[in-house]
This record gives sequence, C-alpha cells and structure tokens, in this order.
Amino acid sequence: MRWSNALAQQAKLGLALFLAVSSGTALADTAYITCQNGNELSRIDLTEMQETARWPLPGKPAGVAVGTNNNLFTVSADSKTVRRLSMKTGETLSQIILDGGPIGIAADAQRGRLFVSDWYNARLWVLGTTTLEIQAELPTGTSPAGIAISDDGRFVASADKDADQVSVFDAETLHLLHRIAVGIRPFGLRFAPNGLLFVGNVGSNDISLLDAESGKILATVPVGERPYGIAFANNRAFVTNQYANTLTVISLDTLELEATIDVGEYPEGIDVTAEGDVLVIANWFDNTVSFVDPDTLSVIRTLETCDGPRAFGRFLGGGRQ
Repeated sequence: MRWSNALAQQAKLGLALFLAVSSGTALADTAYITCQNGNELSRIDLTEMQETARWPLPGKPAGVAVGTNNNLFTVSADSKTVRRLSMKTGETLSQIILDGGPIGIAADAQRGRLFVSDWYNARLWVLGTTTLEIQAELPTGTSPAGIAISDDGRFVASADKDADQVSVFDAETLHLLHRIAVGIRPFGLRFAPNGLLFVGNVGSNDISLLDAESGKILATVPVGERPYGIAFANNRAFVTNQYANTLTVISLDTLELEATIDVGEYPEGIDVTAEGDVLVIANWFDNTVSFVDPDTLSVIRTLETCDGPRAFGRFLGGGRQ
C-alpha cells in the first residue's frame, strides 16, 4: 500500500509539532546528517524539523555514531579520518587517521569504545572514545561495512559484504562468537528491540533475521531493491531501499509486509526519535531528509539538506541507543 495524501501529511505534521511544544519532550531529538558530496555535517532540530547548523567536515564523510557527553563520531572515507566532534559546535575534539578503509562506525557508550570497520583489511578497529587511540583489532570477513551493537550491550556485529556473512563478537571480551552466512552482499544491520539482528542484503534484496546468541538464521524476508538501512518503531521494522526510493515496512510479530512508503531518491541512513514517533531518512541523491510517522505510515515532511546525505549509522542525538 502506498501513502501519498498531502492533506493528511500536513495535518499530522501540525499535530506532531503541537504535541512537541505542549509536552516539551515528544520530539526532543537532534539529527546529525553526514553529507558525503558536500563535505559537510548538517544539524537538524527535530522539534521544529529545521536545520540549525551546517558545519564543514572534509574527507567525504558518511559513517556517523552519536555518543554520550556531547560527543559525535564521524568517518570520512576519502581521508581515512575518524573524528570526535562537539554536538553543540561541530568542533573537532580529537581525530585519528587509520591505515585502511574506514567506513562503518558504532559507539559502545557502556564501555567507552568505538568500533570502526575496515573495508580493505577485513577487520574492526576498537578505539577509545576520548583520544581515539587504537585498543584492539578484530578479524571479520571480507569488506565489513555496517556495525551494530545490541541494546543490552552483549553483542557487536559486522556486515561482511563480500563474504556474504555477519561476524558476531562478545562486546565485553571482544571474542569472535559466530560467522553466519546470510544473503548476498550484506551492508547495513541493526538489532531490533526484541534482541534479534536484522541484516540488509543489497545483492539479494532481502533481510536476514538472526539470533546473535545462537548464531542461527531465523528467517529471510524479501524487501525492495538494494536494502540499506534499518530502524524500528511501533513494533515494525523499516528498511530503506536505495534503488526503489522507498521504505519497506515489516511487522515484527508476523514478519509480513505491511506497507511500502515512497520517500526521496536513493534513501540510505535511517534512525528513530527517542519517543519512537518519527523516523528520519537521509535521501542521498536528492539532498533531502524525509520524516515519516511510523503509526500512519506517511511522510509528514521533507527537508532540504546538504549535498549527498548518507548518515550511515546512528545519527539521532537523544534517540534510542
């Protein structure tokens, strides 16, 4: 089912903004959008759904991870640079140049660690979150891309694209637990609220559903063309489909398709607000951000942003960690 009623979208937006102002908390989140083509970082206030700052960020940034204590972490693939930035000012607080191909990033706030994937050398770097010093290296399959940490902090997983597998590690000991064959060319992945791991396979246009503890595949669910990012809200999974310019909506109870939502051109990064009431999607090719209501399954606003928004990772400050 497609959702395109403009009047309903505007009414929903008005209600969302009214609730935000009335409660002071409903949309108390900030989006940090890495724009690869423009070498910039866009900060968006989700209460007003407006951009409040745009900062230079060289080196073709794509990967992003929100941390704690005013820290934001980004990966600029061309310059091989990982940065720790101030969420308030965009100032670089520390940085490191990594010898390889850094791409994906995830913050483990519980242990003060960052995980960064190395596309060229089949590994994850483990960095400290303050000085970004290298603490360890973890072996993965070929071309690791996305990284996810389970909500309970037990597991860290990487999507090993050219190996068609996922590597799962114990987040405390950093020991390798499983290497799990999935679909073709997995790229993005994320743990659901129920603890299960959803993996987007860009080559087979489906989602692999895994149990990280047992290392077993529980299901394979078809989605749109080139699934990239995954987020969860209202007991549903939402998957960005790059080539289809859509979101696939999947019931977490039945794993059945509930809807397909048209968004911008080439949607990539996706995240959800702390209240779970708004999804934010970065549309790489048309330089916009889409805001989607996970209840009505409608786009409630589209906002222009900087050139080439990717937002590959967890990019909402105040959002679900």
